[in-house]
Amino acid sequence: MASSRKSQPSPKSARRIAVALSGGLDSVVLLDTVCKAQAQKHNTEIYAFHIHHGLQKQADEGLIFCEKLCKKYKIHFDFRLLHLADPSEKGNVEARARVGRYEALADLCEEYGIEDLLLAHHQNDQAETVLLQLLRGSGVAGLSGMPNSRALEHSDKNIALWRPLLEQSKSELEAYAKERKLKWIEDPSNQSEKYRRNAIRKQVIPRLEKIQPEVIANLARSAGLLGEVQTLLNRLAAQDGKAILSKDQLKVAPLLVLANQDLPAANNLLRYWLQSHQLVMPSKERLQAWWRDLSQAKASAELQWVHDDCVIRLWRGLLQISKSDEGGTGRWVFKPLSSSSKKPGLSASWVKEALENNLVTSKARSGSEKLQIKSNSPRRTLKNLFQEADVPPWQRQAPLLYIDGDLIAVAGIGVSYPHLKTAGKRVVPEWLQNPVK
Repeated sequence: MASSRKSQPSPKSARRIAVALSGGLDSVVLLDTVCKAQAQKHNTEIYAFHIHHGLQKQADEGLIFCEKLCKKYKIHFDFRLLHLADPSEKGNVEARARVGRYEALADLCEEYGIEDLLLAHHQNDQAETVLLQLLRGSGVAGLSGMPNSRALEHSDKNIALWRPLLEQSKSELEAYAKERKLKWIEDPSNQSEKYRRNAIRKQVIPRLEKIQPEVIANLARSAGLLGEVQTLLNRLAAQDGKAILSKDQLKVAPLLVLANQDLPAANNLLRYWLQSHQLVMPSKERLQAWWRDLSQAKASAELQWVHDDCVIRLWRGLLQISKSDEGGTGRWVFKPLSSSSKKPGLSASWVKEALENNLVTSKARSGSEKLQIKSNSPRRTLKNLFQEADVPPWQRQAPLLYIDGDLIAVAGIGVSYPHLKTAGKRVVPEWLQNPVK
């Protein structure tokens, strides 16, 4: 992803909010209402973030339109260029674009210190979502549609995602835009019925409206009611999981006991756990296959399933989730310590000189490496260090950091103690995993 045309934020803003701006009718109306509401206030800065998908030739025009609109409103503007895989490849391009869009928006929010992000989804979007989920055979979670607000986790930070227009219909937004004489652009992809959402919008809903004129409002209302049901199911899952949930993992032995006693409750807990990791809900057939594998597995067994671009693993009696490319590509960075910090680190001048002379390298494990990570312990093999740190086997191909031929740090283990300093300018090496695309 790339960005440019950054606006300079004020250094002493009490609060910053952002609007996801596509340039279409919905987001233009949202931006106008937000700017209008904040016109009399001086303690809030408004940002607009645009995601350039590059899926259509008109995408550049959309970017230019949004930038000019933000200049008119005198608000901050930035964008991300989203690089997607070839749309001709197999898979749901809509889903891939949606995931990439949220990641890009979260990146922008983190960059500008924004904790509240506003999206322009409205009542018609909600109705379309419910129909899409019905066609997929979704359960309560899917049929709940889009919530008015939720937390968007990113880099261990929570961004509050809001949908303030969710109870407004498309016709109401059009009336508002006409009254205010707003201008917007049309996304040509909204006309293509090869996308299921567009087909529902153009073919299904108009026919349903002839049968039931209030179909959009009724579908949205049903989504709200099912959302309340899902809240109760989540509360039940948390209660059932008191002896089963362990941080972000599941204890398999008590989980199987629950499944034998009450399979719907165990299914609900498993879905709740997957939802907490922001994964899609599994099909009925996939759930049945998981239960069969777990019931047949021995106490010391190791299993793994691929689900929603992640891997669910059974290890030491615990189910845990990791990215499918965990332990893959990334880079070492050196983070400076504050002058008041008592934490030991590497000499900043030494690291700088090593970088300038190309003496810093990253290598994969060969199997014979040793590292001393404590003052009162000898150099230990990485195998022993990984075992003592309880690092799972799939994370033990961690990258190794070398400086001038010496092993300095191992991701997930620590830094070479003899190279640490407690005085002067210091830096700490940290392995940054590349985000999943």
